[in-house]
This record gives sequence, structure tokens and C-alpha cells, in this order.
Amino acid sequence: MAAIQQLLLLSTLGAWRLLGGFTSVMRIAVLGTRGIPANYGGFETFAQELSVRLVQRGHHVTVYCRRANYPEPLEEYRGVQLVTLPTIHTKSLDTLSHAFLSSLHVLGRGVDIALYCNSATSCFAWLPRLRGAKVVMNPDGLEWERAKWGWAGKAFYKLSEHLAARFPHRLVSDSHVIQEYYQEKFGCPSDYAAYGADIVERGTDRELLAEFGVEPERYFLFVSRLEPENNAHLVVEAFEHVKTDMNLLMVGSAPFADDYIRKLTNTSDKRIIFPGALYGETYRALQANAYVYVNAMEVGGTHPAILEAMGAGNCVLVSDIAYNVEAVAEAGVQFRSKDAEDCRKKMQWLADNPGEVSRFRARAAERAQTQFNWDDVVSQYEKIFERLITT
Repeated sequence: MAAIQQLLLLSTLGAWRLLGGFTSVMRIAVLGTRGIPANYGGFETFAQELSVRLVQRGHHVTVYCRRANYPEPLEEYRGVQLVTLPTIHTKSLDTLSHAFLSSLHVLGRGVDIALYCNSATSCFAWLPRLRGAKVVMNPDGLEWERAKWGWAGKAFYKLSEHLAARFPHRLVSDSHVIQEYYQEKFGCPSDYAAYGADIVERGTDRELLAEFGVEPERYFLFVSRLEPENNAHLVVEAFEHVKTDMNLLMVGSAPFADDYIRKLTNTSDKRIIFPGALYGETYRALQANAYVYVNAMEVGGTHPAILEAMGAGNCVLVSDIAYNVEAVAEAGVQFRSKDAEDCRKKMQWLADNPGEVSRFRARAAERAQTQFNWDDVVSQYEKIFERLITT
């Protein structure tokens, strides 16, 4: 069986080369995320989708994982090598301490490409260069805008942006807004490569909804980390005044946000359900059977859950910040950022107009298929990596 699998893999790689794919095997390390299999947020899903697909194309990929997220660590996931290291597990030092240890560890692995995720890790991005590796960074959004950071945290993230514009060989932005920001503020060009979205068949796995007490097409869906700048409280407040017998599912959690989550879940509206953070088949089923997906973020970059909702053929209702407008274009409905009353009006309008919801679903599905295909995203990264190695 192993010999047959190896033969199939070689055949696949040969076909990929004939179709103009990679010309050489690369050794790639992914640093800065919490690790895979994804169990936290967008960067982790990105690391999983990118690394698994690169391995399928014949490359050697290592992803660094945090022990706090994987207390029973794996050595391998779908062909991707995993290295699990400890962290100082606090809000301020978790990412930083793990990035430091990962950067030291990667020095001994002889990688061709070190891909850093999150500008906060940029202070260590020079280390792999000591051993000849090419360093690529996806800086994510403007982290210093987040309310959870005090003056010291904001200052650190602003410094990190300066370092992100200097230490890596190349920046890759998943938003044109971020691409323009680094160009205008630091004179630093970057490549654009979108975040991807799985295309999920509408109505998939409806039986998985039973545990949440909701029916297909009869619930609004919110998916995000439950932090103030993602405005989960605004969505709850708005929905409490929507006249409908549908439910609202508030999917998500967040480390170091217990007080906020406690206040959030203290609503008296029995239609609102808090199932916690969900992943895998259950999460996809919720996306594929929702009536409307809602996102109310006010800062950050491209929000992966918006693209995933579009990939599941969802009508999406989003705050009108630049990142969201870029992501949904004319394929979604927008409300004024941080305006609970405008959010309520738009939710009520969608609840009362299922025909409009259907039309927006079709637009969203088409946009996801044409603009946010994971295989296309991975091909873009592969070309960026190969260009760096060969020049």
C-alpha cells in the first residue's frame, strides 16, 4: 500500500511540473501561528491550508506549534512536520516567546524559506537569514489598533511594523489595504496574495445542527474571537431588537477575555446561543446552513470567517470598514461600523426579505470561487518562494 501511495504521489508531482508548477523541491518553515491542525483562528487555518497543499506539491514543510494549544503534540499532520515548543503563556508574551524559540530552532533545520505570520514576530525575522534562508512575512492587519493593547503594546506593534518593512526579504499582504499601508508609510512594496476560502456545498451536514437547537436557514451566524474590537456586544444588542423567531449563534471564544465574555453571555434573549469556538465539520455545517452571516469587526485585516461564509454560499452582513468592503465588494450587505442601530435595521431588512438574501448568496458564492480559491492562493505563495530562491 505504501509503495502504491508513493507511486501516486510521484505521478501527481510529475503532472504538476508538466502543467507549469514548481520546478524544485523547497524546504519551508511556517512560524508565528499557534500551529496546526487549526484550533484557534484565521492564521492557523491559513498555515494548515498552505502547508498541506505545499506538501501535496512535493515540498518539505515544517509548522511550529505552541504547547499551550497542543498539550498532546503531534509530530506530523497530513505530511507536514510539526515542531511543538513552549511559550510564556500570557497575553503579551505568548506570540513573542514562541517566535523567539521557533526562530532559534529553525536555524538548525536548513530551510530555504522561513514564512513568518504576524508582524509581532518581525523582531526575530533576521535570525533565519544568518543561515541563508529567505524570509517572507505576512504581517496581518494593524494590530496596534486593537483596544485590548495598552500604550506599551501599541508602541511595540508600531515598532514591529517598521521591522517588518526591513528584516524580511519580502512581505505578502492578504489585503490591498495593508499592501498600500506598507507602501505609503514605509516605502515597502509587497506582493498581494488573498486569504483563501473553502467552497462548501449549501445545506451540507444539516444533521449536525441538532445539538445547537437550530434549524437550517433559521439562524443568523456570528463567528469571531469574542473581543471588544470585533463588536460581538454590538451584534447581540442589535439582534435583541430584531423582530424574528430566528436564532443568533455567537460562535467563538478568546483567551484572556473572560470578563468580556461573561458580560456578553448575560443577555436575557433566549434566541441567542453561545456554543463556544467550533472547528471542522461542525463549523462548516453552521456556515453552510445559516440564514445570514454577520461580522462587525472595526479593526484588523481580512477576516477569514467572512470569506468562509461566502465560500459556503452565505449572505454576508458586514461592518463597512475598508477590509470588509474590499472582501465582499458588491456581494454582501454593509452597515455603518460601530452603529448598533444600523446593524439592527439591516438585520431586520434581511429577516423580512428572503428573496434578497438568496440573491446575495449567489453573488457571494461566485466571488469566493473566483477570487479566494485556496489552490490559487498556494500557487501565488509558491511562486513568491521560488522567485526568492532563484534570484
